[in-house]
Amino acid sequence: MLLILKAKLAAKAALVVAPLAVAAAGYGLPAIPADQVAVTTIAPGAFLHRLAGDFALNGRPVNAPRRAFRFTRPLTIMTYQVSAAAYDACVAAGACERRLFRAAASAEAPAVGVNWHDATAYATWFSSRTGARWRLPTDAEWAFAAGARFNDDAVLADDGSDSFSKRWLAKYEQESSRQAPADKAPRPAGAFGFNEHGVADIAGNVWEWTDTCFLRQALDASGEPTGERTVNCGVRVVEGEHRSYVTDFVRDARAGGCAVGVPPANLGFRLVRDDAGYLGAAVARARFHMRWI
Repeated sequence: MLLILKAKLAAKAALVVAPLAVAAAGYGLPAIPADQVAVTTIAPGAFLHRLAGDFALNGRPVNAPRRAFRFTRPLTIMTYQVSAAAYDACVAAGACERRLFRAAASAEAPAVGVNWHDATAYATWFSSRTGARWRLPTDAEWAFAAGARFNDDAVLADDGSDSFSKRWLAKYEQESSRQAPADKAPRPAGAFGFNEHGVADIAGNVWEWTDTCFLRQALDASGEPTGERTVNCGVRVVEGEHRSYVTDFVRDARAGGCAVGVPPANLGFRLVRDDAGYLGAAVARARFHMRWI
């Protein structure tokens, strides 16, 4: 009787666990162990962050307000940007579209010439390969991980204008006045050094996609949101040497599609990991189920 019971338990466990193993392998390829992905885990904390988007007071454009953000759980982010070789593996698996500039840099340099949809497709594929949930960071998460390298440059003097176009022009002139990097070609991982958290190449010559949508919002006299907000998810926040807004299907912002300011030299990305991911939750449910067989 005991042997029969054990056999039933094993059969039910296989039914529960087998689909998870298939999901982890993803696209018929062997799963990537999570510990082979270089990540940096940043302790919980709080910081002041300037919101992304266009804001108006009494119909006139104003600087975006700063808000306190608190992270109650550690933030785990890829130490390096996703490399060309890593992204091309997704292309070879048929899960990602080809990127631009495939012959312009080494396989270990960051993958550039990718749009928001490409980065999101890679996150889905990579999640299936590792068994963890990976996704693009929000703008606030990216800024938190960037630490002292985050450039809070979205501040302009009030010229009394009620025109967003004039404000965008002023922003463009502000960014153009900076000395442009001499070398815009992607450089090997780690070439731009590490910040105080141990995250590499923040604010180098590769801008990174985030999952934050472009926002337009009116403010009241105290700086609080008022009225209906407009959210445009066809334009996403891109972070790097400065914050930018880029149409989600654009792979090369220099050729057009940069909504505000000087276009980024290169578009790449890195991912954050949700440690309580879908596979971990599924395994937990499987274990719970097995306890009650």
